[in-house]
Amino acid sequence: MTKNLKYSRVLLKLSGEALGSSGQGIESAKLVNVVKELRVLRRLGVELALVIGAGNIWRKRNQGGGMDEVTADYLGMVATIMNALVLKQALVKSGIKTRVQSYLGTDIPGIEKINSTNAQKALKAGEVVIFASGTGKPFFTTDTAAAQQAAAVEAEVIIKAGPVDGVYSADPFKVKSAHKYGIITMREALKWNLGVMDKEAFKICANKKMPIIVCKWGRGVLANVVKGKSIGTLVTI
Repeated sequence: MTKNLKYSRVLLKLSGEALGSSGQGIESAKLVNVVKELRVLRRLGVELALVIGAGNIWRKRNQGGGMDEVTADYLGMVATIMNALVLKQALVKSGIKTRVQSYLGTDIPGIEKINSTNAQKALKAGEVVIFASGTGKPFFTTDTAAAQQAAAVEAEVIIKAGPVDGVYSADPFKVKSAHKYGIITMREALKWNLGVMDKEAFKICANKKMPIIVCKWGRGVLANVVKGKSIGTLVTI
């Protein structure tokens, strides 16, 4: 383990909204901020893998009305590939070696087929690995994809960074009295339907004894998390 780090290999599940507002695509200022935060992690010595969402481009529940679910899901997968390629180019431009692995679109230059052995070698060599296209199949979320890839590369923790600073008893944007949990078990999160991750993702994490930290995307947050500071909500097995 790298000195002063609690977590030296992480899987970051990053909300698409980190790159742009919902349904608005890529915003250059936000992309720059993401690159800055990821550069900090690499400078700390963190081996970093990512699964990125696509809410900035496509949200099935808002845009897929009347569309069959399979097509809507594949559109979401394609949107994650777009985000992954944009982020890769920005990271490479900043001097960080990065590769994109995906189940779909492997005929596109700059995308290789998902291979856990190659991904682990890349992480050890200091490259950032971005996993795109979710699980490559409809009816699964990017949360499940994050859990699958975290297990495949033997990550020590999943950091789920999004618009909310932890796990709450209710939607904190709608219910002002919602209670924030400091620590919660996966079983409790499922029982109370808190929407942290789906059942399949929890099943994978529980099997691998892999914790999840839910936190708000923002400046310095990720660095504090990997150093072991109490940030957001820790979800344990």
